[in-house]
Amino acid sequence: MSPYTYNHTPSSISSLLTSLSSHSIPYSLSPPLRNSKANTPHSPVLAHETPLAIIFPVSTEETSTVLKACHERRIAVTSFSGGTSFGGALTSTRGGVCVSFERMDRVLGVHEGDMDVVVQTGVGWVGLNEWLLERTGGKGGGGLWFPVDPAPGARIGGMIAMSCSGTNAYRYGTMKESVISLTCVLANGTIIKTHNRPRKSSAGYDLTHLIIGSEGTLALVTEAVLRLAPLPKNLHVGIATFSSFQAGVGVVLLLQKLGHKLEALELADGEQMHSVNHSGLSKQRFEETPTLFFKIAHPSLELAHEQIAVMHEVCQKQGALTVEISSEEERVETIWGARKCMGVALLSMKKAEKDLFIHSDCAVPISNLARLVDGTRELIRKASAARQEEVGGGQPWFCANVGHIGDGNVHSSIICPASDKSQAEAVLLQIARLALGLEGTVTGEHGVGLKLRDALEEEVGQGGVEMMRRIKRSLDERGILNPDKVFRLEDGSEAKSKL
Repeated sequence: MSPYTYNHTPSSISSLLTSLSSHSIPYSLSPPLRNSKANTPHSPVLAHETPLAIIFPVSTEETSTVLKACHERRIAVTSFSGGTSFGGALTSTRGGVCVSFERMDRVLGVHEGDMDVVVQTGVGWVGLNEWLLERTGGKGGGGLWFPVDPAPGARIGGMIAMSCSGTNAYRYGTMKESVISLTCVLANGTIIKTHNRPRKSSAGYDLTHLIIGSEGTLALVTEAVLRLAPLPKNLHVGIATFSSFQAGVGVVLLLQKLGHKLEALELADGEQMHSVNHSGLSKQRFEETPTLFFKIAHPSLELAHEQIAVMHEVCQKQGALTVEISSEEERVETIWGARKCMGVALLSMKKAEKDLFIHSDCAVPISNLARLVDGTRELIRKASAARQEEVGGGQPWFCANVGHIGDGNVHSSIICPASDKSQAEAVLLQIARLALGLEGTVTGEHGVGLKLRDALEEEVGQGGVEMMRRIKRSLDERGILNPDKVFRLEDGSEAKSKL
């Protein structure tokens, strides 16, 4: 007998909404709105996998009231922040309701001397940096910023839930390194604060990092204390082209041995550069060959120039075809704009509107990155050829790779007909296994969601997954928070009494 049962009958949902109304907590039953909180372009779902109602708390206390009421009624809860996650993380697999944090979008305070900021979970990272730019001194010097840079629409709550990162993670770290403490609400409505604002603590279990990356399955984050950094000074952006992906990887390995750390290091293959050109999103056309994008900055202009000289030397040692490094604002925007548009550029490679855009985001030790990309290409090439032979022709798949090469994380993308979905998803699992064979992980920053649950078990083992199940049961005994994500709630081997 399953330990988890849910009550989503009309009377149960009606009872919940009546309770919310008594506390003046707003909600919506609008079908288009309900659909938008689960069914996104990044992660589409079926019609029955959307929530029955959307709830809009404005405070930690209101969130507590909502979860306590859902816990009492055994109503499943998904949460929504910016809606940019992948892999089915927003899917309402059991129905239930969605807690949407879009109205919890206030910056609660900034401590410039301590370089931290306190925010509600619905604050977007782009808006936060605009606020910080105005509040803490701007580009003229002395300003602060929050460096984690996923998709522009991402908000802090989702960024914490998925343990995201981005192009700046190589220099500044991921969300795991960027969160000082959290205020959360457990499934039964209990409010917890994981720490105060110290930069280090050895007081008890590390609850902060237990919640980060748990994908909304253990608690709902309502407030966060985030670590800030000084705005980069003397910023230069560079681009270098190579005849092979391995040569670009060699630049990073050599930089590590020399002890130099840049602001960012990103490597795209020739197919990825083709998509940028094909999309027309950049002001410039680029050579369609492996291309390294990088940033250099330092408070000392002299030391920035030293790093520029080192980068020229290292790129030449690795056989760079071309190298350009510039601090001119127009070139900075053009070069780095090409890197930032790559996700959207891939969509231009669709032959038909319904074509699929699916991808992996495995991470491996940097020295194994080229082997991962080469192996990925071969797996996709074989699968595409096999599918074409099976259907007697058809559209070949488009494959492209771009990596946060500074930390060994690569996004391998496939554009293929919708009819090839099962074959393409099977290849992604093969790519995940390839990464594991190269001492890597199945996801570097996008999270597990629904799509990578089996791959997760291959990575951490059945014992590791069962440990996660036990942690969830201890914090969410009725399994109402984002059920079925990260791992299956049950492994099929246990029979437990209802809680």
